[in-house]
Amino acid sequence: MISTKNEVLRFTDELVRVESIVDTTGEIAIADKLYELISALPYFQVNPNQLIKARTVDDEFERYNVLAFVEGTKDITNNKTLILMGHMDTVGIDDYTHLKDVSCSPSELMEKLKGEPLPSLVKDQLLSGEWYFGRGVLDMKSGVASNLSLLKYYAEHPEELSGNLVFFAECDEEVSSKGVLSGLKNLKKWKQDYGFDYIGLINSDFVAPLYEGDENRYIYKGTVGKLLPSFFITGAETHVGSAFEGLDPNYIAAELTRQISYNPDLCDSFLGETPAPPVSLKQMDLKPTYTVQTALSAYVYFNFFIHSWSPKDVLNKLSEQAEIAFENALTTLNERYEKFNKITNQPSTKLPWRTRVLIYEDMTKELEEEHGEKFIKHMEDFKSKLLQDSTLDTRMFAARVVEEEWNWMKDKSPAIILFYSSLYSPCLALTGKDEREDNLAEALEKAVEAIQPEYVHPIVTKNFFPFICDMSCVALNNDEEAIRAVMDNNPGWGTKHYVNYQDIRDINVPAINIGPYGYDGHKKYERIEIRYSTEVVPKITNEVIRQLIG
Repeated sequence: MISTKNEVLRFTDELVRVESIVDTTGEIAIADKLYELISALPYFQVNPNQLIKARTVDDEFERYNVLAFVEGTKDITNNKTLILMGHMDTVGIDDYTHLKDVSCSPSELMEKLKGEPLPSLVKDQLLSGEWYFGRGVLDMKSGVASNLSLLKYYAEHPEELSGNLVFFAECDEEVSSKGVLSGLKNLKKWKQDYGFDYIGLINSDFVAPLYEGDENRYIYKGTVGKLLPSFFITGAETHVGSAFEGLDPNYIAAELTRQISYNPDLCDSFLGETPAPPVSLKQMDLKPTYTVQTALSAYVYFNFFIHSWSPKDVLNKLSEQAEIAFENALTTLNERYEKFNKITNQPSTKLPWRTRVLIYEDMTKELEEEHGEKFIKHMEDFKSKLLQDSTLDTRMFAARVVEEEWNWMKDKSPAIILFYSSLYSPCLALTGKDEREDNLAEALEKAVEAIQPEYVHPIVTKNFFPFICDMSCVALNNDEEAIRAVMDNNPGWGTKHYVNYQDIRDINVPAINIGPYGYDGHKKYERIEIRYSTEVVPKITNEVIRQLIG
């Protein structure tokens, strides 16, 4: 028996008890804990160079990844290498309210929850003794614990490996993926130093029911991609007493949100699966204080999942949607203006506004051609000063850059400007494009077939992990044009935001996700089903290991 329920549960408990909220010093503490656990293993006392705690690069926070590897001795000429990956950070604990002090102490938390009014399902699972509660227990420290247990086993039995097994625990998955993007450099160095041939990666992020009554336990052969398309909307200010003499950008923003949010036409169906539609994550105007003047500008951005579309495709599709929204807004505005004039017995004329949608890179090129070096230098200085404001995240930084560039436009008639303002997470899928993908898919299929008879609920494979995860940062199928669309249309690119996509290309490893099962990730009743998460997950993962490098 390679891993037992007790061992994985013990590791899970030890990791959960280290409060490791993203963007806090807890990320240092959890890395220290993992490093301590691994360095205590006899294998790593003999081979200390095969364990590292590596600080992230280009990061405003001090935090670390932990990486280790076991070299198999079954066939020392075999450089095939499999990576087990999982993240150590968690979201915050404020949602636990009066239970915050025990949110990272599973046994204490579960005891106190017994005295709380709970939803019936939560209560039943709590009292069954078959579920384990706590912040990070599902997302995703039990997954890291499973990987740790497998690393420990093979550190004790390297003779059972005819390749190499890498353990990679990364920080900052919940916000900016600085952990995995930094860790790529370590993986690349090991590839160069030890000749590793990365043939596959198994991520261990959590899985959950997809609908009420869903009894399936899912394994994913890839992951959804994500973009953050953003819209800077300019209007024409006016006194509220003369409302129709201006154009309120909030009005345009509202119509844009109505057009895009929850729109199934913007779902990228691929390989028989469809991601959730886009939805607004922020809608605001940029008016700093209260006045009776309408706002000058508004800002909206949307979560946008992709399965096959490129960043360029999304820009084109959303440019069309923005034009539809702008036109619809103007049509309704003119109808209301006409109705208002009839009520007030005033002469009616058509309002002067026209539909105007710009893509950021086109606007910037126009400004550079028109103003030359003066504009370029001004924007370099502006971004440099803006970087000194630590309160601005990448999204607001991008908005401020667009706002400043807009000031240079000669034609300041109302417009929607489309751009990206955050990390692009590429989509991944096993489509059989090379032997590594075929081998990983086949190994997974055999692993599920071997373990399914031991477990009562169906274990079902799907193509796309439906939530954002760091698998997006280990392989890249996009060509240069697609990546250029991200770079040229992110106003913070190269200053506030940067990703070395070449690091991803240099690793470019096919990936799957075999993770713990539970409910309420990111919520106060976060919990795992103990048997599946601590017994079935390690067994399936180990079957894949044996198929590929056993």
